[in-house]
Amino acid sequence: MAGSMLRVWPAFVVAGLALAGCSGTTASLSNWNGDTPPPAAAPAGPLPRPSLAAEDIVGRWGIASFHKPEDQPRTEAAARSQCNQPYNINRSADGVAMLGHDNPQVQDMMIKASHEGRTYIGPGPEPAGADDREVVQFDGRVLVLKWVDPEVAGRYGIMVLVRCGAPGGPKTAKKKSG
Repeated sequence: MAGSMLRVWPAFVVAGLALAGCSGTTASLSNWNGDTPPPAAAPAGPLPRPSLAAEDIVGRWGIASFHKPEDQPRTEAAARSQCNQPYNINRSADGVAMLGHDNPQVQDMMIKASHEGRTYIGPGPEPAGADDREVVQFDGRVLVLKWVDPEVAGRYGIMVLVRCGAPGGPKTAKKKSG
């Protein structure tokens, strides 16, 4: 039994070396010294702060979308007219609760920034994920969001949300006199 193991052992070593060559590692056998290769350079420093906070966008919004930039002014007017059936953005533990794409359930979304200074809204902590939206414009009254995933962006377009009620604040209920 021990003799047959000694005959098979070199075959295992050769097979292992052959498979290691297919693993995609950058180290070659000629310069390998047993150390692991240095890790890829990580971005310097922590991520910057997003350009907006959850409190800035919580509220009721009229929503519409466009595909061509020249349609944005018309789309803002269309979004404003949707305030009779508002799109609600609520506060959540990690940021905001709002709809994602292709899912009728409200999801927890985080507001996050990238090292390039862009702000994103989406699930999970990493910026620019496939399910994220990039904040293209925000002035307190109009919020323009672009889907990161090109396929989703092709279906849904660029989202324009116009705050319902007074500019810069959520709509307040009017009391009936009587």
